[in-house]
Amino acid sequence: MKITVFGGCGFIGSHLVDALLLQGHDIRVFDRSLELFRTPLVDVEYVIGDFGNRGLVSSAIKGSDIVFHLISTTVPKTSNDDPVFDVSSNIIETLYLLEACVKENVNKVVFISSGGTVYGAPARVPISENDQTDPICSYGISKLAIEKYLFLFNKLYGLNYTIVRPSNPYGPRQNPKNIQGAVSVFLGNALEQLPIIIWGDGSVSRDFLYIDDLVDGIVKATFAKSDYRVFNIGSGAGTSLNALVAMIREITRVDIDVSYKASRAFDVPELVLDTSRAQRELGWSHKTAMADGLRATWNALLENRQDQVN
Repeated sequence: MKITVFGGCGFIGSHLVDALLLQGHDIRVFDRSLELFRTPLVDVEYVIGDFGNRGLVSSAIKGSDIVFHLISTTVPKTSNDDPVFDVSSNIIETLYLLEACVKENVNKVVFISSGGTVYGAPARVPISENDQTDPICSYGISKLAIEKYLFLFNKLYGLNYTIVRPSNPYGPRQNPKNIQGAVSVFLGNALEQLPIIIWGDGSVSRDFLYIDDLVDGIVKATFAKSDYRVFNIGSGAGTSLNALVAMIREITRVDIDVSYKASRAFDVPELVLDTSRAQRELGWSHKTAMADGLRATWNALLENRQDQVN
């Protein structure tokens, strides 16, 4: 199949591209810059530009059977800093993308939403796809709005779609200098022997999922024959930030300092996804133990630093 991956040079997108190439698909990537940790792949066509460049977006999906949408111009914190920008750069431009998909007769759109933000503060855990969605950050509201527009475009124009709600992915090629992605940021600080900053008392619990398991879930959700369109993809278990730090200390053998700051309003106390639908409908389950995933991510950071030295 001819597939266009919007955001294919990012952390999740680059791993997704690898998986799709292994299946023999013809891949085009749209992103604002090339990958950070490796050179362009010879088997991939790259379209480099801004998501707001509508002419370029239209040309990028021509002839595509499937379009993956992984682009976001914000993260939870920055989305609340400027919600107008969040809406205009994400929702509005996604609407144009969907219109272009209808015009170009794209068979299916796969949207990578956010299992970590669309539900808000959960009334219970684990959280299922049918639980309430009350986001407490603009990022989550935008993700949920895009989900609703996918439903609308399906009703109006027959545009097929699948939505994946990941938990908190981590793994190699996640930028340790970002402001999102606790595992990679914490490991990056350990590598540089810098203190780890934790917002709150460290009891906040998250559902951390290794990138290979997430990509396996995305691919299975894309090609599955199921009546469901929305899938949680997570580990199904919670790990507190304090427990994460303890595991990182054990794996890295670095005695890192921790600096605790005041908690943030958009951080929910606990988040664990119910993945029983994905297990039942897709035959998917997470396979990577937390310790193994952390070790692989740490080794990738060490290798990247060695490559920079050489």
